Amino acid sequence: MSILVTGATGFLGAHLAVSLRADGVIATGRNPEKLARLADMGLAMRALDLSCPIPSEGFAEIDAIVHCAGLSSPWGRKADFIAANVDATRNLIALARAVGAKRLIHISTASVYFQFRDQDGLGEADLPSRFVNAYAETKRAAEKLVLAATDLQPIVLRPRGIYGAGDTSLLPRLLRVARTRPIPRFSPAGATDITHVDDVVAACHAALRAPVGATGQIFNISGGVGIPLPEIIAAACERTGTPCRWRNLPFPVALGTVKAIEAVAARLPGNLEPPVTAYALGILRYRQTMSLTGAKTDLGWQPRIGFDEGLARTFEGGTIRKGPV
Repeated sequence: MSILVTGATGFLGAHLAVSLRADGVIATGRNPEKLARLADMGLAMRALDLSCPIPSEGFAEIDAIVHCAGLSSPWGRKADFIAANVDATRNLIALARAVGAKRLIHISTASVYFQFRDQDGLGEADLPSRFVNAYAETKRAAEKLVLAATDLQPIVLRPRGIYGAGDTSLLPRLLRVARTRPIPRFSPAGATDITHVDDVVAACHAALRAPVGATGQIFNISGGVGIPLPEIIAAACERTGTPCRWRNLPFPVALGTVKAIEAVAARLPGNLEPPVTAYALGILRYRQTMSLTGAKTDLGWQPRIGFDEGLARTFEGGTIRKGPV
């Protein structure tokens, strides 16, 4: 097979591209330095800005595309999210048709489920009436574009809380907070089923191999076990020798304060992300776990890496190991 992986200079995309080396993978991204490292590892690579129409010249026929690229952040200008998550997906669909791709795998996010309340065993149809932020809203819009492209045998994966070697978001973000100030702690505390990157890569492989009957569907992907957030944070801090300080707070007061700060930040020049967002507080306070029935039944996939093993794979010598790039 010839497989195009977008976002290959990012965390998940890099791991996936390296895992597909034997399949004639083409790695795309916008970071020339990271693309050069992938090339040094024997991968074909191409610099692409997906927010602009993509010329098909220079591409050989491609069997499948795994779309990992996107703007992932709890804060930012909505126009940037539209360009990176919606316009880019529309342009990629056009490219997929131009190069004769037979399958399109879209990496979405479990953030589309988030609400300020506990939610356990979420199924793929359990969406809120209003999304928590522009990231979730635009990723859902991208899902709809992909699923409408029925000629491309689309499959959408919604991984939850990806971590592992080379992670630049989940655990590093938590550790940065722990190093600079006490971490808010609420009672009861939130819990989530985070997912090691190797399990997400395995889910992508399963989606590429899946029978036609599995296409046109969305699948939850996670570690399958709801872990309290304080346990995740404490474990990461212990691995890195970071002091773990807590500040017990009443959630309604903390949420009201942060929302007021967000309102001010949104009006300031530069639209800089505030130190804490309402979404981040909600993750710390509320439970969110997902049902994996669809992925197990239709993709033949299930998580293999527990949290303890995942941490061992992630950390080495007290620091987060570098990933493929």
